[in-house]
Amino acid sequence: MKKTIILLAFIATSAVFVSCADSNAKAKINKTNLDKAKSRDVEIKRGAALISFDQKVFDFGTVNEGDIVSTVFKVTNSGKTDLVITNAQPSCGCTVPVWPKAPIKPGETGEIQVKFNTAGKTNRQNKTITLTTNTESGREVLTLKGSVTPKAK
Repeated sequence: MKKTIILLAFIATSAVFVSCADSNAKAKINKTNLDKAKSRDVEIKRGAALISFDQKVFDFGTVNEGDIVSTVFKVTNSGKTDLVITNAQPSCGCTVPVWPKAPIKPGETGEIQVKFNTAGKTNRQNKTITLTTNTESGREVLTLKGSVTPKAK
């Protein structure tokens, strides 16, 4: 009885999948609509904000454990529309970014201040800050790297 129920369920499921398959799906695509969508996507990409940095990687060299490392990343809007940074997500709670909440106008520059607390962090360190933006890629990554000398025990 169990085998019969399983077999019937398998047949029913197979029938649903086979009947839903549309081998002629490509033929149903309207070429005019496809061309319009492609040109619209190109326009959207052209209108996206462009972001440039004075640096994307900050090497803080060698510091002692417990030091607070800070830097400023300069951000320039190289595009034709306002640059909006909606979030700056650090890879670790020891890293704190402060970013401009107001839109950065075309041609203007803003600053992203970053502080890294080395307490409890030793040896080689690599921390990232992921920016969520209205650029074509939608995100940019900034990096802090360097070495932290452990405290003497």
